[in-house]
Amino acid sequence: MGFVIQNLGPSDRLSVVSFSSISRRLFPLLLMTDYGKQCALQAVSSLVADGVTNTVEGLKKGTKVIEDRKHKNHVRSIMLLSDGQDSNTKTINLKEISRLGIPVHTFAFGADHDPIMLHSIAEGSKGTLSFIEAEGLIQDAFAQCIGGLLSVVVQDLQVHIQSLDPYVSISHLKAGSYSTCLTGDNQTGSAAIGNLYADEARDFLVLVNIPVVAGGNFDDQMKLVSVWCVYKDPFIIESVTTEAIEVKLQRPEMVNEEDMVVSIEVDRQKKRLQAAEAMSNSRAAAGRGDLPTAWSIIDGCRMQLSDTASAHAGDKLSVHLDFELQEVRSRMESQEIYESTGRGYLLSEICSQESQKATARGDSTESIYQTASMSKMVQQSRAFVPNPLAHNLGTVSSSSTSLLSTLPMTSNGGGGGGTADDGNKASNGI
Repeated sequence: MGFVIQNLGPSDRLSVVSFSSISRRLFPLLLMTDYGKQCALQAVSSLVADGVTNTVEGLKKGTKVIEDRKHKNHVRSIMLLSDGQDSNTKTINLKEISRLGIPVHTFAFGADHDPIMLHSIAEGSKGTLSFIEAEGLIQDAFAQCIGGLLSVVVQDLQVHIQSLDPYVSISHLKAGSYSTCLTGDNQTGSAAIGNLYADEARDFLVLVNIPVVAGGNFDDQMKLVSVWCVYKDPFIIESVTTEAIEVKLQRPEMVNEEDMVVSIEVDRQKKRLQAAEAMSNSRAAAGRGDLPTAWSIIDGCRMQLSDTASAHAGDKLSVHLDFELQEVRSRMESQEIYESTGRGYLLSEICSQESQKATARGDSTESIYQTASMSKMVQQSRAFVPNPLAHNLGTVSSSSTSLLSTLPMTSNGGGGGGTADDGNKASNGI
């Protein structure tokens, strides 16, 4: 937390909520000026392990901090660290989390954490799940997350697709964990993506049914679909609609064998979704104690993916997927290993592949989706010298220590101002 505090700017605001038997807001949303950082460091350094783990109440209090804020920063997020099984009998209201539109980035630490709950929270809020095995990785995992949050360039992204021929129908949109919708006799569709960090990309597959060429009208270009995006620009605080791009297809009478080339770009995305599905199926098998079936699913997927165009081309994502499938398989050697490390690792990797976002897993923050801003922040984390005020900051290994930070972030530039919750004047920023 000391690293997080030191790397926020004077227009960013932070509040920290601790939760054990009960939840407690350590301090209200404070601008991270020198004074705000000093107050935050002193409050965080006073944390001690106590009681049990009440994740539900902690998340409720953190959400309320953001809901009740007076100055409405447009970029806001919650970082939720938990190292224990939730002691509360109440369940998380995932629909409510989704409605609030606050991404919750969860961090599962230690052998006693509840990765299933944390995965549900992350997925329901368009956040991420990081599974942390080594205590020393917590700061780097937070750093990677902060690197993304401080580089938001697109918000509330919606991708739209429209058929350009009454006989061309969209049969399916495969967008991983992002919600999709098909309407108008499958003539239109959309995918809700949410926020994008600088240098990030999202790929999804569109399956269309193409009619037979009528009247022998070959060699003409058939217009299939048009694609455009609608999003909010966090710098000018305005909605932006991009120009529609038309996708066309040649309809020759004969197709030569040399023209039948597999698109590596499409093939790699098919592999990504296939791997994520295999991991989900193997998780279900392992969850019911059927490890042989879980092994068979992973091994079968690896064999299938090894004989694809992208694998033969040495595609970087293909290499990464094979490595991750091997790692998942090694964490299923026994039910005990799966329960202690396999499930958390598996859920974090599923989250990463389905959302195409960087997560920390095991003892590493390396990710195919890590952006330049994230990488830079991780490097800063490894060279970080703690502030003297935080001399007694540290990670407590007790399973009763949990921490939640609410981060209504700002980016450089933009307009605004107003009064932050602590009564300080908010400087210009988003």
